[in-house]
Amino acid sequence: MNAIHEAGCLVAGRWLTEGPRAERVGPYVRQVVSRARTAQAEDVTAALDHARRSARTIARLAPATRADILDRAAAAIGERGEEFAGLLALELGKPLKDGRGEVLRVADTLSVAAAEARRIGGEVLPVAGWGRGVGNTAITQRAPAGPVLAITPFNAPANLLAHKLAASFAAGNTTVVKPPPQAPAVSTALVELLLDAGMPVEAVQVLHGGGEVGARLCAAPEIAVVSFTGGGAAGHAVAHAAGPKRVLLELGGNAATIVCEDADLAEAARVCARTGYSNSGQSCISVQRVYVQRARFDEFADALTGEVKALAVGDPLDPATDVGSMVDDAAAERVVRWSAEAAGAGATITTGGSREGAVMAPTVVVAPPRDARVVREEVFGALVAVLPYDGFDEVIEECNRSTYGLQAGIFTHDVRRVVTAWRELEVGGLIVNGSSNFRLDHVPFGGVKDSGIGRESPRWMIEDFTVTKTLMLKGLTIWGDQ
Repeated sequence: MNAIHEAGCLVAGRWLTEGPRAERVGPYVRQVVSRARTAQAEDVTAALDHARRSARTIARLAPATRADILDRAAAAIGERGEEFAGLLALELGKPLKDGRGEVLRVADTLSVAAAEARRIGGEVLPVAGWGRGVGNTAITQRAPAGPVLAITPFNAPANLLAHKLAASFAAGNTTVVKPPPQAPAVSTALVELLLDAGMPVEAVQVLHGGGEVGARLCAAPEIAVVSFTGGGAAGHAVAHAAGPKRVLLELGGNAATIVCEDADLAEAARVCARTGYSNSGQSCISVQRVYVQRARFDEFADALTGEVKALAVGDPLDPATDVGSMVDDAAAERVVRWSAEAAGAGATITTGGSREGAVMAPTVVVAPPRDARVVREEVFGALVAVLPYDGFDEVIEECNRSTYGLQAGIFTHDVRRVVTAWRELEVGGLIVNGSSNFRLDHVPFGGVKDSGIGRESPRWMIEDFTVTKTLMLKGLTIWGDQ
């Protein structure tokens, strides 16, 4: 029997553990692995009041102080990688190798946020270039925007919390965190680590709960910025509840990868197999649609199927496991149902198509109809669809048929195709000679269309978590007054 991890609410500097609690049953171990103290109406009120009162305290911290705290936290999580990876495996069924990778990314994210905190500044504006500006000086600075609400998803709960919380703190803001109900323990553990590293209690609060807690926080006038990562429908609800405040949305995807006839087919198949099923495909940039030039379509489908069959599926706590469980049985059943629908419409399932509990057998669906749900909707599961194409213009058009536009991949050695795809694909990022499922945490990340608004990674998030303030010095000039 695994120990049950308790996750309290952090409100106004106090951890609240007594009161109503929600249990999280691990999708693979099939037993309670964590309990979260759920936020009540009075907790939300107290947290919002504390955020309002704490905003100035955090804004007054020197950037060097914020950066040092984040650097200490980055070092600390590097020493506790196995603990965090184990929590991810228990709460989410994420294999240890994926969990270890996420922890490494958390350390990177915290370090990058620390570096960006040291760079926050402003500029002297060239006002004397216009007649009315002669004799004056104007200076800008990036100032904290105010309390930030960070709503995080279950699929990468540690790293995506690190992105939001670290960038908000680096910018000089206090943050209210609303973690996913599926991962309360690992979310709480990361906040505790940051507090141990020296983050002031005024800088962060944690409220566990469902959509009603999130909706009330989004609508609160005390919140200046809402940063949400999650599904499209929830994102629209967040934007509606938030109203006319700054809202950053990182939503879903339906990621396409193009394999051209000049590609290294074996490498493309290997990469698509590894990145299409990591975290059981529960990533907004997970490989979902692979378009292969028709002359090499059968060869690629066979190669991908072979690579997928070689993946180790099962216990997420086994270091050898490549594919663990999905977040719950319902998610796995939905993917089984969608794959069966595609097969009924003429597609071929070359491997997978079944589940055992929440463990979805890695599934390859070959040549589904273009209107099948595995093609036009976000699968967010252990399934990759493989489709043929003839002309390059045609495949660009097929990729763009999706309402999503987060990230894409292309395998080719033809720089003209690379430039054309970069220009024409309706996505926020393109990976060359790699699949859609690749991300560096210090590079801007985000999409277009239904994939959201704004860009993640500390530098770009700090821009959204700050406001530009201008100082005008009339009659005082550094430019010359003649």
